[in-house]
Amino acid sequence: MSDPWTDHRPSLFSLAYRLLGSASDANDMLQEAHLRWLTKSAEVESPRAWLEHVVTNLCLDHLKSARVRRETYVGPWLPEPVATEQSTLNGQPVDPESVSLAFLALLERLSPLERAVFVLVEAFDYSADEAAQVLGREGSAVRQLLHRAREHVREGRPRFAPTKEAHLQMLGTFFTAVQSGDVKQVESLLVSDARATTDGGGRARAALNVVEGANRVARFMIGVSTKQIAGVVYELREINGWPALVGVLDGAVVALAQLETDGERVFSISTWSNPDKLTALRVD
Repeated sequence: MSDPWTDHRPSLFSLAYRLLGSASDANDMLQEAHLRWLTKSAEVESPRAWLEHVVTNLCLDHLKSARVRRETYVGPWLPEPVATEQSTLNGQPVDPESVSLAFLALLERLSPLERAVFVLVEAFDYSADEAAQVLGREGSAVRQLLHRAREHVREGRPRFAPTKEAHLQMLGTFFTAVQSGDVKQVESLLVSDARATTDGGGRARAALNVVEGANRVARFMIGVSTKQIAGVVYELREINGWPALVGVLDGAVVALAQLETDGERVFSISTWSNPDKLTALRVD
């Protein structure tokens, strides 16, 4: 006889990760949910619904405290990346756009309740009334939250390449240009209001502010490329549904770079060097 916790854990992780933008925090929430399951499972009639209810509300409580902690975070905060393979996460199929790092960063602009409603409805096929039951809110209030969340997402929705192959080609073209040191060549690949965001969290060297504008971004990225740690080897891997450059040193992931691109121009570059954000990316 199958164990409901084991059966549903992959989708519960996907839910928690989308809500929190952090794999380590998602695992913490699942650990707490598992403890509650062990004490209550005999009384539960619908395991999946009960577990999703518990995980969602644990994540909501955590998000409220996380907002306070992120106000003191050193430099820009980016979601914690996770490895995906052939558009699956923990064996569960995922939509590359909805699990992309750019999209998770967009969800950070929503309030905790807006984010929970949006994820439940858009990613887990809940109706607004079903989401209201999970959150203990009136249906009308949840529909308003959903409307606001959809508006925020529509205004800031990231651009995506038509295929992963097109994304990969632009990734190679862009970082080859960066390595050449030709500012004009790099600038030509960027939209005029391009942005570069680096997450070091005070644990590694990184810009303390977002770099904006094609020329400044081009110069910044070329400058960064000249200061790479000796011995780092970069590999191509699928991260959050899209190709990315992963820097490996002595068997550990120490850096990550990913683009937001429509396949023709680059809209933003995000890099991670905070070791706390890279623990979920194991070297095979």
